[in-house]
Amino acid sequence: MLFKTLIAVTATVATLAMGSLAHAADLELLEPGKLMVATEGTYAPFSMRAPDGTLDGLEIRVMSEVAKRLNLEYTPVLIKWDSLLVGLQADQYDVISAAMDITEARQKQVTFSNGWLESGGRIVVADQSDVKSAADLKGKTVGALVASSWTKIAEDKGAAVKGYKAESDAMQDLVNGNVDAVITDAIAAAYAIKTAKMPLKMTDDYVSHVQKGFAFKMGKPHLVEAVNKALADMVSDGTYAKLTTDLVGFDPTPKDPIKTIK
Repeated sequence: MLFKTLIAVTATVATLAMGSLAHAADLELLEPGKLMVATEGTYAPFSMRAPDGTLDGLEIRVMSEVAKRLNLEYTPVLIKWDSLLVGLQADQYDVISAAMDITEARQKQVTFSNGWLESGGRIVVADQSDVKSAADLKGKTVGALVASSWTKIAEDKGAAVKGYKAESDAMQDLVNGNVDAVITDAIAAAYAIKTAKMPLKMTDDYVSHVQKGFAFKMGKPHLVEAVNKALADMVSDGTYAKLTTDLVGFDPTPKDPIKTIK
């Protein structure tokens, strides 16, 4: 009897182990049990360092919770913005959590999760600037993150663009008078101006309305589906709002999320 019991227990453990491995394989992960996530670590309030040196921010909190709900180890990979898509295609990580706008052009390169945050582009200027709206950007020098949608918007408005690898550098250059304006995400700009007490302000108009999505290499439908479900559950049970509201003062959940293209 004892021998039969041991056989049954062993069989059960083996079945559970195989189920766990199958689950990991189903999620198309690069390394079983880990969710390797690309983030910049320098784009507050999306991704930044807390006073104790740990990573914090909107995307960090949301993606950490996603990993937890999928029973995976959240494993951040710090990488510069202009290398994010290259690294994704080279299988250096499973997903990009960096605050990437869902655009038609990018949807041809990667698979996005459902929109996880809604925001928009705003123009940041010095307090005494004569730039009052997007119509005043023609002939001005505008700072923008390289390889971002802000660059094209600035060019379309007739501005000369100065590219930056970090938003913080662009904002500091604006304070120093080296550019006339900066186009960036409204949430990021408001947070930076408030926390750093910069002598800057935003114009009243938006230059774009966007949703941000987590980006995956094409061909990982199970992982995308699992992340989308975790996100939906977080919004439904109120966890998303709790994780994000204290950073930006409101719940930035998209009212009508852009859906994953299947």
